[in-house]
Amino acid sequence: MSFLLEFVRDPMTVAAVAPSSPALAEVVTSTVPRTGSPVVVELGPGTGPFTAAIQERLAGRGRHLAVELNPRFAEQLATRYPAVDVVTANAAGLGAVLAGRGIQHTDVVVSGLPWAAFGEEQQGDMLSGVADVLGPHGVFTTFAYVHARWSPPARRLLRSLRSRFDEVVISRTVWANVPPALVYVCRRPIPPH
Repeated sequence: MSFLLEFVRDPMTVAAVAPSSPALAEVVTSTVPRTGSPVVVELGPGTGPFTAAIQERLAGRGRHLAVELNPRFAEQLATRYPAVDVVTANAAGLGAVLAGRGIQHTDVVVSGLPWAAFGEEQQGDMLSGVADVLGPHGVFTTFAYVHARWSPPARRLLRSLRSRFDEVVISRTVWANVPPALVYVCRRPIPPH
């Protein structure tokens, strides 16, 4: 119920009426390694469906940083997941957030951000920020709703991803999400010219 309330309060930052499903969370977080000690950054965790899946995959290893703009969601996440470093901040300042914690590069960035709600410049700046913090073998995952895939903001997102990553793989449709979604798995950030 809190998710719907936050959507009503600020639909442009929450941008969904329900949290992502466990099925979508499984696909979005599948790039989080089950071995080693990876640094995983989560953008726009909301109420935490991806957070739970990341924590399960990490199983106490590595470092998990969650960047959430909504202070109520951030507080809930910090209480529910004490092992996660929850930061109340705008994802646009990702580089500064990581630098403040002594993190130079991340292994995985998982996004629950509402890309279609961002203007072209804001979307581009945020994606460039993500590409900048990923290590050379880093992976970025995000998702889009199938029904909106052909809308101008969704097409712009895919173009932006392809201009910043050497490889962008689109998953099969996750029908068990409301609404159905697909996941973009982006590898090998392209260095800025």
